[in-house]
Amino acid sequence: MSERLQPGDTAPPFTLPDADGKQVSLADHAGRKVIVYFYPAALTPGCTKQACDFTDNLDFLAGHGYDVIGISPDKPEKLAKFRDKEELKVTLVGDPEKTVLESYGAYGEKKLYGKTVTGVIRSTIIVDEQGKVERALYNVKATGHVAKIIKDLGL
Repeated sequence: MSERLQPGDTAPPFTLPDADGKQVSLADHAGRKVIVYFYPAALTPGCTKQACDFTDNLDFLAGHGYDVIGISPDKPEKLAKFRDKEELKVTLVGDPEKTVLESYGAYGEKKLYGKTVTGVIRSTIIVDEQGKVERALYNVKATGHVAKIIKDLGL
């Protein structure tokens, strides 16, 4: 099981393919704050709700200096289908090997309907302009999460 990140940690660098197969890296966002959120699977109800929430609040977050990147173990083809079906504006990248998910502590054992399973732990990591972890939120709820982030950040 991977270690969870703590505020002050350096955010692990990554370069992953987006829905169009274009490489997106954390380094591309240097000098801006980045909300990196991890979700289990595209085209599922909770993940759709969360991605739509981020899309609906994207302009507001960008106006406050935040970029948003969603990471799941999905391949680019599935991400493209998800983006197009739901008209998502948030950047979605795929991590089929789960190396980035693990490096962020967003993959491991979790409880699902009372059973212990291994999978994606719905998480949000807020990275500051210098690439340091500002906040690390694990086991977050899909619904209402974006509003909670906005409130917690005092935006």
